[in-house]
Amino acid sequence: MPKRLTDNLNSDYFNAANKLKPKTARRRIVAYVESYDDIYFWRTVLSEFEDETLYFEVMLPSKVNLSKGKKQVLMNLIGDNVGEDMIACVDADYDFLVQGVTKTSDKIIHNPYVFHTYVYAIENYQCYAPSLHNVCVMATLNDHMIFNFEEYLRQFSQAIFPLFVWSIWYYRSPKYTDFSITDFNRVIETGHFTLARAAEGIANVRHKVGRKIIQLQRENPDAKESYLALKEELKELGVSPDSTYLYIQGHHLYDNVVSPMLGKVCDKLRREREMEIHNKAIHNTQMRNELSCYQHSVESVTAMLKKNTGYVKSKPYAKLKADLEHYLSSLSPTVEPTEEESQHPPKE
Repeated sequence: MPKRLTDNLNSDYFNAANKLKPKTARRRIVAYVESYDDIYFWRTVLSEFEDETLYFEVMLPSKVNLSKGKKQVLMNLIGDNVGEDMIACVDADYDFLVQGVTKTSDKIIHNPYVFHTYVYAIENYQCYAPSLHNVCVMATLNDHMIFNFEEYLRQFSQAIFPLFVWSIWYYRSPKYTDFSITDFNRVIETGHFTLARAAEGIANVRHKVGRKIIQLQRENPDAKESYLALKEELKELGVSPDSTYLYIQGHHLYDNVVSPMLGKVCDKLRREREMEIHNKAIHNTQMRNELSCYQHSVESVTAMLKKNTGYVKSKPYAKLKADLEHYLSSLSPTVEPTEEESQHPPKE
């Protein structure tokens, strides 16, 4: 083929390709997150707001080393780095509930480029009670509801709520080390979970909480008024006696309350399904094949819990979405390039 014809074909191709490109590039907003586990959660959240005009790039706080964590994320929003196109996405921890008592708390509440989970951490979202039955279905492929997760976590929350108020009360005071989060977690341990004795575990927690509250009241005889005021403030912030589990330390909830519970429920659901296959199989070959097929189809409940997105229907998540919507609506418009700039971009 003659060279001139080839050049013309190439020119026509690139002209056609360029016409398909938008005149304005999508706006890129960097979202710094605390750790590897946070990437999927915040990608799920931020994806809802992406369109042909903007997109988010979720990344760890440092490109030059392996530093992670909330402090490292917030360091990116200091000095010259602050701007509309760079945001921090962090766990609320207790920082939201202490309402500005500490520097970190003040920053996550008042900095327009910092977004937080409202619940303690992403693990609390993953453990959102109304979604846990679906997690079991994903893990076992058995839709038989044999345990009421919502009622269990509601009763657990009611049992720990009075002590949780004390935990925040101490965290806001200069003597916060006298009753640490670790101390609180130790009191609310449910012990070994079994389906048959789930109610006994809640009763045990309620008993331990009652004893600890008597001790704290004795040690703080003048705290009644401030305690009651804080109790009402926490309710206004979204912490109800029925939903306290969403605001306790995420790892404790995930590892010591929800995971053991889901493990027991899923074990029973798998056995139930396997027994069904045993009973319905016409012969041994069919039974072995069906069991093999089922066992290859089920998933780890831990993996399914980490991928759980049922929290999107929760009230705290609605608050998070509202914050992001407000931020995006306040962004300054990007400058559109002229026709000539679009066709002849500056050389690097």
